Amino acid sequence: MAIPTRYRERLSARCDGQIIVTVDKDHCLLVYPLPDWEELERKLVRLPSMNKAARRIVRIMVGYATEVDMDGNGRILVSRELRDFAGLEKNAMLIGQGNKFELWDEPTWNEKRDAWLSEEDDGELPADLESISF
Repeated sequence: MAIPTRYRERLSARCDGQIIVTVDKDHCLLVYPLPDWEELERKLVRLPSMNKAARRIVRIMVGYATEVDMDGNGRILVSRELRDFAGLEKNAMLIGQGNKFELWDEPTWNEKRDAWLSEEDDGELPADLESISF
């Protein structure tokens, strides 16, 4: 998988090409620059271990976290295990999410995107989002 050219220079400067790939509950992969992952990992391992949901998130995200290096052409090698988890076959979609990317199997992304776009607004936005104009 190749990181788009427009992000390569910033990733190289931010993390010297060191990237962490892990899984997400939506069956996509999360791609973090190493410093951003380290910050998240510190928060994750501090979650209460007696909380079942917290323990499950830590087991999955930290357990699957794999360090990969971006080569000179912006390519990263994603393990078979991670590709299988996300159902990555032929075509993939890399979706920017601020401090990370999501890596999706293209047909799965298209299906999820269409479903999300057709969902009715249930009016339950977090307070932080209510003040943002889109």
